[in-house]
Amino acid sequence: MAAFKYVHLIILIIIIISLSSSTTATVVVRPPVKAAYWPTWSISYFPPSSIDTTLFTHIYYAFISPSNVTFKFEASNSTASLLREFTTTLHGKNPPVKTLISIGGGGDDPTLYARMASKARTRKVFIKSAIDLARKFRFDGLDLDWEFPKDPKEMMDLGRLFKEWRAAIQIEAQKNDRPPLLLTAAVYYSVEFVIYGGPRKYPVNSISRYLDWASPMCFDYHGSWDTSQTGAHAALYDQKSNISTSYGLQSWIRAGVPASKLVMGLPLYGRTWKLKDPNINGIGAPAVGLGPGEDGVLTFVQLEQYNRNNSATVVYDVGSVSTYSYVGTSWVGYDDVTSTTTKIGFAKAHGLLGYFFWAVSYDNEGKISKQASRAWIDDLSL
Repeated sequence: MAAFKYVHLIILIIIIISLSSSTTATVVVRPPVKAAYWPTWSISYFPPSSIDTTLFTHIYYAFISPSNVTFKFEASNSTASLLREFTTTLHGKNPPVKTLISIGGGGDDPTLYARMASKARTRKVFIKSAIDLARKFRFDGLDLDWEFPKDPKEMMDLGRLFKEWRAAIQIEAQKNDRPPLLLTAAVYYSVEFVIYGGPRKYPVNSISRYLDWASPMCFDYHGSWDTSQTGAHAALYDQKSNISTSYGLQSWIRAGVPASKLVMGLPLYGRTWKLKDPNINGIGAPAVGLGPGEDGVLTFVQLEQYNRNNSATVVYDVGSVSTYSYVGTSWVGYDDVTSTTTKIGFAKAHGLLGYFFWAVSYDNEGKISKQASRAWIDDLSL
């Protein structure tokens, strides 16, 4: 009996060690995502060769759209040339970065994607054409920026699209003995929202299972659609409402999307207003219209130049974790190095996968991009 107990104890110890080793072996620590979108319209002043790849891990080509009739991608000669230049340049840099084609964008027609996603046949055509496009031009992944599915039906179709897209990516990779393409999506800052129609919620289960990551766009909370008062358009916190980055990101996590599959969006531009009274100039101050910049927008480089040229007063707002400047009746709300660094600390503390910028060319001197990369240290020993 004693011998039996001894043998039993040894077996139990072996099982525990085996399970412990197995558990350890399945832990995968992913390096952070440090991404940015490169808009094609910036080619004249900020070509792909201008991107400092020491600061990023992934760069999105923004944007391309399918045919609104066939739902296939039909690259013109000029687009094909630019796609080749993009991947050849960024893969050839030291260090190289991963490249993704971003499909859609805020200026694209959302009904195109709603029609495509509504039927199995058109989803299949779209998916195959997107994969073929990515492989033809040597991209590492695909990103969908559908702004935004307008109702529960379209959200359900989006979930089906992601499921079928992932399956097609896996089949194509196995068939051709290649690493599978990345699949990501830009999404609203909050998992549930009411804009451009009725209330709706993203297909959380599909996003969690089939995307490599989702990228909440944590900006544009305020802007030209409301000229009655100034606003921190990318506030980390807002004590008066749920319109904030902290609320949005936590809503995704509470809904069931792992924090390790979320990449936080950060703006490299500011939004501007014209103050009603120059003596009342804080966040939420009465305004009567848009301030400097096209449609009330200044890139980070432009707003820094504007502040210098006009000796503007610059204020860092601790409560919202944002920055604003004002001179006379002109008011600009934006993120600077300090607010960006604080937000990255928030993202790391909550276990997010990383961050992305819209858009890399708006910070063409790399002031914020450099600080952001330093702030998120890739420590695989943790």
